[in-house]
Amino acid sequence: MNDAYTTLRVRREAGIARVTLDNPPVNVLDAALMGDLRRLLTALRDDDSVRVIVFDSANPDFFIAHVDMSLGDTPDALDELARDLPDGVNIFQAVGELLRHQPQVTIVKLAGMARGGGAEFVAAADMTFAAIGRAGIGQIEALMGIVPGGGGTQYLATRVGRNRALEAVLSADLYDAKTAELYGWVNQAVPADELDDVVDRLARNIAALPEGVIAAAKRAVLPEDLAEGLRRENDAWMGQIMRPAATELIRDGLAHGAQTPDGERDLEGLLRSLAG
Repeated sequence: MNDAYTTLRVRREAGIARVTLDNPPVNVLDAALMGDLRRLLTALRDDDSVRVIVFDSANPDFFIAHVDMSLGDTPDALDELARDLPDGVNIFQAVGELLRHQPQVTIVKLAGMARGGGAEFVAAADMTFAAIGRAGIGQIEALMGIVPGGGGTQYLATRVGRNRALEAVLSADLYDAKTAELYGWVNQAVPADELDDVVDRLARNIAALPEGVIAAAKRAVLPEDLAEGLRRENDAWMGQIMRPAATELIRDGLAHGAQTPDGERDLEGLLRSLAG
């Protein structure tokens, strides 16, 4: 299966698909990674031998940094994804909606940072466990002059409530694992040296459940119908991304170190310095 993907490493073990995101240098959510994720999730949908999908990162500092900020300068890079787009969602929302409706149980092992599109991916998964002292999560888009456009506004509101969703979107701060747990953004904040064991034990226990239990549970606890909210989000995002100010902020961010390991360690500070 690995030969089919350029940005993912996939291995199987007793009902579990372990998916490692590997898109150097900082795992940006670019066309290649979005395409690989959509192909993988589609391929696994009808695979009854896989009951649980666990996502982690080859980079200990970054799970998914955010959507590739250079995509605005290479719009043709998204042409292939746009041709195979489900109804009612944009290119970025399509990834989250596939993940949210996956028949398998999906678990994120969050040991590094997940901003923007990375945070949206985390919130779309069934469960997330975050490493204390290492994990960070945030919707940084406001500092680029835009709003989340990959499902983030809707996923956040269903997880943490409207008031905290607005806080996260408009503060554009990076939240640590313990705060994310308190808010309900992640299932649990776990000591970093225990993260692998906690997630692996849960994944194996779920994969070993009697036949039909996982499907029954996922039928009983359905994901919310967010179709109307996703349309509102896309309209809001499109209204901002087309503004020259947003384009300028994104290009300035790239020019000053965004999408490099050093720049990404405090991307919020970098972007705030440019806005000031």
